[in-house]
Amino acid sequence: MTVPRTARASTRTAPETPTVPPPRPHGRRGPVPTVVYAAGAALLTVVLRLVQIGRAGDLFIDEAIYRRLGESAAAGGFPRTDEGLFFLHPPGYFYVEAGWTKLVGEHADVISGVHSSRVLNALLAGATAALLVFLVARVRSRGAGLVAGLVFAVDLFCIRQNDRVLLETATMVWVLAGYLILVGLARSGPPPARPRARAVLAGLFLGFAVLTKDHAVLITVLPLLAALALGWGPPRRLVALTTAVTVLSYGVYLALVAGFGHFDAFWDAKAAGVRRLLGVVQETGFHAEGAPPLAGRLVDELPGYTVTYLLLALTPVALFLLLRRKEPVYRLLALFHTSAILTLGYALAGGTLEEQALYLLFVPNLVALAVTVPMPSRHRPALRLVACGALVALLAGPAAVYAQDRWAPDDGFQRLRAYLLTHVPAGSGITTVDGQRTRGVTNWALNDTYRLGHWVTPGARAANDAAYVIVPWRVIEQGYGRSSLAEVERLTDGLRPVFTFDGDTYGTLALYRLPSALPGPDVTELAVPGSAVTGPLLPAPGPGAATPRQVEVGDAPR
Repeated sequence: MTVPRTARASTRTAPETPTVPPPRPHGRRGPVPTVVYAAGAALLTVVLRLVQIGRAGDLFIDEAIYRRLGESAAAGGFPRTDEGLFFLHPPGYFYVEAGWTKLVGEHADVISGVHSSRVLNALLAGATAALLVFLVARVRSRGAGLVAGLVFAVDLFCIRQNDRVLLETATMVWVLAGYLILVGLARSGPPPARPRARAVLAGLFLGFAVLTKDHAVLITVLPLLAALALGWGPPRRLVALTTAVTVLSYGVYLALVAGFGHFDAFWDAKAAGVRRLLGVVQETGFHAEGAPPLAGRLVDELPGYTVTYLLLALTPVALFLLLRRKEPVYRLLALFHTSAILTLGYALAGGTLEEQALYLLFVPNLVALAVTVPMPSRHRPALRLVACGALVALLAGPAAVYAQDRWAPDDGFQRLRAYLLTHVPAGSGITTVDGQRTRGVTNWALNDTYRLGHWVTPGARAANDAAYVIVPWRVIEQGYGRSSLAEVERLTDGLRPVFTFDGDTYGTLALYRLPSALPGPDVTELAVPGSAVTGPLLPAPGPGAATPRQVEVGDAPR
């Protein structure tokens, strides 16, 4: 019997026809990638800060100090000034500045160096805008991220902070980079690839923030510890890993300080810094003795900072909207926002309150608003149109003020230096009256070329051959000078300045030639007994000689 053989059933199936997505309607394109929005916001941010960057804001004392520290870091070792090692702030930014100096080259004087470092800060501000776009887009949408980036780009308060060589701009770059990674670890859904490596990277970024400014520990480590205690944000094991890496980053710096034998100097500087932070010592800021009242300063800045004040007034609303959301990512941002609020709140209540501290609240608050404020649905075009109009008005206000004020020159110290180099020999003695317990901005700006000191008595001026005095009048009027307003007015009474400049930062910046400070009777009394002349005796100019008084700008005698 023959058994017929049957063919074995094939387990293969016919090849599936690939699914072809339906073609898009003619003229329609896909969504704009987030990176394009981020690049656009970054470019706008950098351009707005680079325009007139050397003339739009006069030299600030911290800028000159930080520039010197960056130059010393470029030479190797721990940052230092001519007064010794500097441990009041961590060295992070100064090494970034050192790398920038290596890249673009050194400069002849501190003012030119500061202008170079301002370009670096403008680039860091562009990175901040890009990170804002990425962070908000990851939590909410690309459109919301673009709005956050644009608001940051045109906000005049942010432009002012980014224009100066201060630590807050670089600090916020590292903070946002760390939170961008943490937000990805806190999102619902499947976990991202290599979560532990991401947590370590977030810890490194946050560690760099603390190594740039110790103050950043309040908006990095503090919210991470709260996240560990409350179980908010990413899984606890990842939060613990990020926290450990952040703390370890600073620990490495501390070990290096101790290893090179500088721990005592480090401890003294940090103890003084903590006393200032807590308000035990009020040497600077709005709470310092003789400082102008905060309310008056806020009113004075109102025309330019209207949008800034409006967004800050919405801080409680942003926090409330964050706390309403139960998702881990929103809880993480709520801790970030709350820590920034508490930090500034303490400074307002009794700590050291300086203008730049507000930047460390403004940026977290902008993130909170961008991810929570509801927008009208596409199905309600009228409301959506109103919202778009409000956004345009929000951006147009500071843009108009920027266009009006940006071209007003405010570079008095640069012009003063140029005048001195032309008319006053290098090494000459010059009296300074600004600077309270330490050297003022005049000393830091010019001490590489001239001898400067607080030589206000005739004997001190004679001993140091000081023939000139520099007065930034607004500093003196606001009580930030080493000499009081009455003392400076007596010193300059009857004198006409040989150089003046009127700017927003220092008001009238003036250079006066002082009368001869010879010991004994006043020279005017010897020349003309009973004379009421208090100014210097100057020889009559010869034929064709220039008049001794040369005024750059303003010509407003004081």
